[in-house]
Amino acid sequence: MYHVKTMNKISKIGLAELDERFEISDTMEHEDAILVRSAKLHDYDFPAELKCIARAGAGVNNIPLDRAADAGIVVFNAPGANANGVKELTIAALLLASRKISQGITWVKEQSAAGADVAAVVEKGKSAYVGPEIMGKTLGVVGLGAIGVLVANAAAALGMKIVGYDPFLSVRHALNLTPGVEIVDTLPELYAKADYITLHLPMNDATRGTINEAAFAAMKDGVRIVNLARGELVDTPALKAALASGKCAAYVTDFPNSETAAMEGVVAIPHLGASTPESEDNCAMMAAREVKDYLDNGSIINSVNLPNLTMAWAAKTRVCVISKGADAAAIAGAVPAVVASASNTRGEYGYTILDTDAAVDEAAIAAIPGVLRVLTR
Repeated sequence: MYHVKTMNKISKIGLAELDERFEISDTMEHEDAILVRSAKLHDYDFPAELKCIARAGAGVNNIPLDRAADAGIVVFNAPGANANGVKELTIAALLLASRKISQGITWVKEQSAAGADVAAVVEKGKSAYVGPEIMGKTLGVVGLGAIGVLVANAAAALGMKIVGYDPFLSVRHALNLTPGVEIVDTLPELYAKADYITLHLPMNDATRGTINEAAFAAMKDGVRIVNLARGELVDTPALKAALASGKCAAYVTDFPNSETAAMEGVVAIPHLGASTPESEDNCAMMAAREVKDYLDNGSIINSVNLPNLTMAWAAKTRVCVISKGADAAAIAGAVPAVVASASNTRGEYGYTILDTDAAVDEAAIAAIPGVLRVLTR
């Protein structure tokens, strides 16, 4: 029996991926696995039994990845499972950035509450909420992963010219891009061309404050920016100055803070990017499958902190070893009569799968310097 703790409300359709061998509860103790959405785990005391954490979504800022890796805990995410939901909201955000739709709706409600003749007032006041069409404009897509590619293709279908930037663009994602998308080598190149910019990149130390004072200086006057990725990608003081000067005509974000939400020219959305029934189901299903495959087979797919690795079963016993700076030969030598093996590394971490029909001394493997965790199946 495996014990699974849910840290948020997880879709029942996703949980149905786990069979009767999995006991699931939001009060579980000594859990083998955690399924989480937005709950913050940085201060969570990991039990010794915890083997994996699956984030039912893409971002993992709420999980201490390094601490988990050093404890031999695999962290998974669900890349692409919510991509369509975020894509659709991004298209809506582009229109919100252009047409002052949300501001106009608020104004109409205010007129009605004040007792005005709404039908007459709107004809006089609507000019304050005009804005340009997106057709024929250039959209700069920063980050061409699962979401960025869908956004680029959808915006192209609406008649926009697309300029993309992603230093880590995969062949698979490149092949999925609609013909005619221009790929540039640097962000300043994208900034100089784009009338609109949409961000679809992870938030980490390297990307924090990507949109800063220097970035705004390289952009066109009146640029409109959509940020449905993470709020910290945009430097708040630089944004405030750009909006005040007119350098930035509009900013639509799914990650507002107290300061940005109050700024003129900002449309603040309450983190709705993946808040669709379809996205929640898809993310939960992917996360549950990752947990099940790891606990059953030792397969690591979509890990964000440890090496990814899968191998077909070749014997009755499978030994899985997570290590950090350990001697690979010593690990292999500690498992007798190995029938098949595979290994992979991610930075200083290693992961090895060894199949054997012989008896295995798990404690002897765990005693090898640098071995973080040993699991036999």
